[in-house]
Formats: sequence, structure tokens, C-alpha cells
Amino acid sequence: MTATPETMTCIEIVEPGGPEVLKTTTRPVPQPESGEVLIKVKAAGINRPDCIQRQGHYAPPPGVTDIPGLEVAGEIVAVSENSGTWKVGDTVCALVAGGGYGEYVAAPAPQCLPIPGSLSMTEAAALPETCFTVWSNIFDRAGLKPGEAFLVHGGSSGIGTTAIQIASRLGARVITTAGSEEKCKVCLDLGAERAVNYKEEDFVDAAKDFTGGIGVDVILDMVGGDYIQRNIKALGPDGRHVSIAFLGGSKAEVNFMPVMLKRLTLTGSTLRPLPVERKAEIARALEESVWPLIASGEIAPVVHSTFPLAEAAEAHRLMESSQHIGKIVLLP
Repeated sequence: MTATPETMTCIEIVEPGGPEVLKTTTRPVPQPESGEVLIKVKAAGINRPDCIQRQGHYAPPPGVTDIPGLEVAGEIVAVSENSGTWKVGDTVCALVAGGGYGEYVAAPAPQCLPIPGSLSMTEAAALPETCFTVWSNIFDRAGLKPGEAFLVHGGSSGIGTTAIQIASRLGARVITTAGSEEKCKVCLDLGAERAVNYKEEDFVDAAKDFTGGIGVDVILDMVGGDYIQRNIKALGPDGRHVSIAFLGGSKAEVNFMPVMLKRLTLTGSTLRPLPVERKAEIARALEESVWPLIASGEIAPVVHSTFPLAEAAEAHRLMESSQHIGKIVLLP
């Protein structure tokens, strides 16, 4: 067995700013604490929160490394006490609170999952952040049920492509928004029944039409801003609105009368600060309900492109251009 080196190459944020502030550096290899495993990273997913952290607006939780990166796939090279049944040599994908943009990362053992089916490391690295986010928000928080109508904004994003597939395979009727005909077609191919080009059509009208005038049951929103009031209009009785990001701003002028009259629930969450115990519950639910669908090929991660670790800045530029469909992955 190859000994673990003392240092590793990783990406650090030298100061808040644009993609150019991401620089390659050398840091000590992290040591797994009790309940953690050390993963040699083969691939690391890129997510919007990484960009927000780089800009200086999303600090890591206390005690978490400042190295960005929230999801990885790789091989376990060391285990600590209380790390469960994982052993050296196991291949896993894992949700982490930081540190993914490096050659090694320490991950809480309960947040590791086996790589389903015959997925590559690149594909597996595209799973944790989006799957944990989708499950915890649309199933745990919003209680999406089979037969209900579900609207997800940004259907061609990493979150969107994941939400469309999981929700549709588990029996929901999915409508989504995207910014081009090409992106809309991808969403339809993934399982959406209706894809709305928001540059050409009002999604509120489309949502009402999709549901025979009733309105949708659940909305997963990452836009915020003026979408919030429009989402309220698009929801039907007892509808649930979940905010997970605010690309259009976190402030809005909202008429709350429909919230009362339609008995709506407005909620939201961030995944990163949740305790390990809560993330462990999500991991077990995914392994039971979603991982078999991935292993069978019914659900597949959509990977747009990969970049070498040293080109993390270029990967962030692509992320912020919104020209991609699905996930962007770094390869250390």
C-alpha cells in the first residue's frame, strides 16, 4: 500500500473576488478525526456555493477548512475510530463541508456512500451535493408525494437535472424552467413533462395550464427576487415553496394574502451547516430510495465537462456563465 504523503496540492481562495483568486497551493494532508475517513480524491464536483464562498459571501462553518469543495469521489486511504464499516481501499462518494478541491479530504464517515452501479469517479463526484440537497428539500421539507405537480427552476443546472430525475422516477409530475430550447429539450429527455423557456413564456401561466388551473404542489426555487411572488401565484392550495438559493436576490416585495388564502408553506434551507447526524439520515434515505435507481441506470448524473484541478478558475468561469448543462467536475 502506498503511504499517504505529508503534503498535497489543493486550491485556495487567496482573497474574495472573481475566479482569478483561486490559486494552486500546497497544504498538509488532513488527518481524519474520530468518525472520519481520509479520501484520496479522484474527482470533485463544483457547486454554486463554491462560487459564493470565493466571492466572500459564504464562509465555511466553524472548524471547517477554507479549501472550497463540497463533494468528492475517491478511495479511502485511512480510517479513524468510530468510522463504521468503511475500510481502506473502499471507493466512495462523499458530501463534505469543505476541502473537496484537493488531493485528499477528510470526510465524516456517515456522509460517505458507495459508488452506485458502474459509475465512474467523475460521475460519482457529481452526486452528493445535488442528491442531498434535492432529497432534504423536496422530500423531507416539502413532502413531495407521487402524483403531485412539482416545479423546479433552473432545470438544466446540476440541482435541476437531479431534481427532475429523482422526482419523476418517484412518481411526481415535473414542470421546469430553463433558458434555451436546447436546455428545455434536455429537461424533457430527463423526465420533465413540461419545460418552459422562461425567456419566451411566463412560467406562472405554464404552471397553471400544466395543472388544469389549480397550481403546482411544490416549487424548488434557486432564483428568489421577483420569482418569489410569481411562485406564490403558481402554487395551488396547500402548496409548498422551498428556497435554496437567491441568484436573483434575497429581498422581494410579497403579497402574503395568497399565502393565507391558499394555506401555503414558504420554507428554505442550507445544507452545509447541518450536523453530521442529520446528513447521515439523508444519506441513508438516498441509499435506500435513490441509489438503486442510479445503479440500475434509471437515474444518471449529467456531467457537462471536467477540468484539471489547476484550472479551477476556468471551471468557475464556466459555472458563472450558466452555459453549462448539468455538473462541472474537477480532476485532481
